[in-house]
Amino acid sequence: MIECHLANNPEYDIPVNRLFVSLAVILPVISMLVACDKPVEQAEVRKVTYTDDVAPILAKHCVQCHVPGEMGAEESGLLMDSYASVMNGSRFGPVVNPGSAMTSSLYIMMSGVDRLEVKMPHGKETISTEEIETVQAWIENGAVEN
Repeated sequence: MIECHLANNPEYDIPVNRLFVSLAVILPVISMLVACDKPVEQAEVRKVTYTDDVAPILAKHCVQCHVPGEMGAEESGLLMDSYASVMNGSRFGPVVNPGSAMTSSLYIMMSGVDRLEVKMPHGKETISTEEIETVQAWIENGAVEN
């Protein structure tokens, strides 16, 4: 038995067992080591592809204006009827920067994060948050076709 003197006040003398002190120090260390040995569960990441996920969104909201002869294509030079045409971009340059949605004009125009007055599509049904997040995930994960 050892005695513990709190603040050098004899009223607070507490007998302490060495085994108790040893366990109080060792048990947390052992539990941390055991926890380090367990595999960390990761959330399942769904692969977002142009064909399966993005093309239907573009078909619903963008293609009607961004095909040859229509206003969106004529003004910007951006065709959106295929993966190749989206990746070719517009007359002003690429619209998808694989790996970076925040520097991709496709995402910026769809989400309105930069300038809400030019948010696409003009005068049509707003693109849902879920659809915008899908396009964002697709771009952030490399903008793969399939």
